[in-house]
Amino acid sequence: MEGFTGRADAPEVLADRLARRLSDQMRSGGPIKDPVGWLIGRGLPQRQECGDARCDDRMLLDSGQDCPRCEDWRVDRRAQRQKLAAAVDAAMPGATEAERRAVTERQLHETVTARAWAKAREWEQVRVRQAAAARARAEAAAAGSASEVRAASVAPVVLPAVPAVDPDVVDSVQGLVLEDLTREQVLDWRTRAAHDHQVVFDHIDRYGEHSAQRLFTRAFVADVQRLSRLGHLNLGYNTWGRS
Repeated sequence: MEGFTGRADAPEVLADRLARRLSDQMRSGGPIKDPVGWLIGRGLPQRQECGDARCDDRMLLDSGQDCPRCEDWRVDRRAQRQKLAAAVDAAMPGATEAERRAVTERQLHETVTARAWAKAREWEQVRVRQAAAARARAEAAAAGSASEVRAASVAPVVLPAVPAVDPDVVDSVQGLVLEDLTREQVLDWRTRAAHDHQVVFDHIDRYGEHSAQRLFTRAFVADVQRLSRLGHLNLGYNTWGRS
């Protein structure tokens, strides 16, 4: 907590979190029978509703404001519900409101579930490729010469397979190894990250911190994370500008 809010504000923010969750527990779950277990499992841990490291119960730890990513998700969910409701109304003109609402809720649940399974499959594919790369590096290190070990230690980095002019707008896990990128493409990624540090966090959320360190450099990723923990992230600050 101190990493996001600072030592002075951390106790108050943590107390607010506990009070909020205790109120929710008493309202919906009843009295707490195992206080220690409840604190460890529900009262104390951070609950990220999205990929932002600062998100806790749809609020940003460093500012206390509503999480913009969670808000975007709610807007998308609301628009999706309205679209489904309009389609159900058109398909069931003679049905009652309760019947149309039930069909809308069922279709919305099916759509969200399908998206979740698709996302899980994508992440599983990423993990399989990462595990295969790790095994290949280990086998090369055991059997090859020193030069072969160094060559094999450069693991494929999964990057979005999109044009270099706008590399972060396509939601895809189709792979592209870092070695296949041109110098201009790598510079384009790093230029975008220098002007908008959220590009780094989005990459970490989707492909892992190691991938971000290889693409943007370990020092740059560390600087971006440090600035985020201090609570004064400047999206226009170029950490490469100091070198």
